[in-house]
Amino acid sequence: MFILEGNIGSGKSTFLRLIEKHLPYLETQQEPVVEVFQKKIGGTSLLQQFYSDTKRWSFTFENFAMACRTRTHMRDQENDNPFRIIERSVYSGHYCFAVNGKEQGFMSAMEWSIHLGWFNLLIRDRCKAPRGFIYLRTQPEVAYRRTLIRSRKEEEQQMHDYLKQIHIKHEQMLVDKTDLLPSLAKTPVLVLDANTDFESDPKRLRFLLDQIQDFVHKHAGSPHAAAMASTQMISTEL
Repeated sequence: MFILEGNIGSGKSTFLRLIEKHLPYLETQQEPVVEVFQKKIGGTSLLQQFYSDTKRWSFTFENFAMACRTRTHMRDQENDNPFRIIERSVYSGHYCFAVNGKEQGFMSAMEWSIHLGWFNLLIRDRCKAPRGFIYLRTQPEVAYRRTLIRSRKEEEQQMHDYLKQIHIKHEQMLVDKTDLLPSLAKTPVLVLDANTDFESDPKRLRFLLDQIQDFVHKHAGSPHAAAMASTQMISTEL
C-alpha cells in the first residue's frame, strides 16, 4: 500500500476522490473520520474535547487515534494489492501529532512514556512500512483557509499556530526524515505541491496525477503487476 499524508486541510480527501475518479485502477481508502475523530462520547466528540482543552485530552485522544489507526493498518498490510492509496497513517499520527503534543507540553512526561510504550509495541513491532508516502505539501495559511471553508464543527476552534506546528512535523517526517524508525527512513516519498486549487485546475490536476502514476508504478514491488495495471488505466478526460 501507499499512504497519502498531509496537514489538516491539505486536501487529502478531495485528492483521493479525484484519484478514484480519474485513475480507477487505484484502490483508495479515506481516513475513518467518524470512527476516529467524530465519535461521540457523552454527547461530544473526542476531537471537540481535544480542541477545547488540549492539555487535558491530548493523551486520551492520541492513544485512541493510535489504537484505531493501528487496527486499520494491520488489516490493510495483509492486502496483497500493491495499487492501494490510504489516507493518513499510524506514522503521521505519532511523528506529526503525538510528538507535537509532547513537545508543546500537552502530555506529561509520564503520559508520553506510556504513549511511547504503546507505540513501540503496536507500531514499531507490528506495523509494516508502506511501499511509499505521497505527501500533499501545503503551506499552513492555505490549510487554514481550507479548514474554514469546509467548516467541520470540531475544527471551529482550530488555531493557525497549531497548523504551523503540524506542518513542521510533516516536513520533519517526510522531507528531513528526522528520528524515524529505520524502515520509514528508507521508505520513498513523493512530495506534491498542493497549494493551488487542483480540483478546479485540470492542467494542474493532470500533472499531479501523472506523478502519482509514475511513483506508484516505480515502487509497486512487481514490474509485472505494474505493467498489468498500466493496461487497465481508464483516464477520464479532464
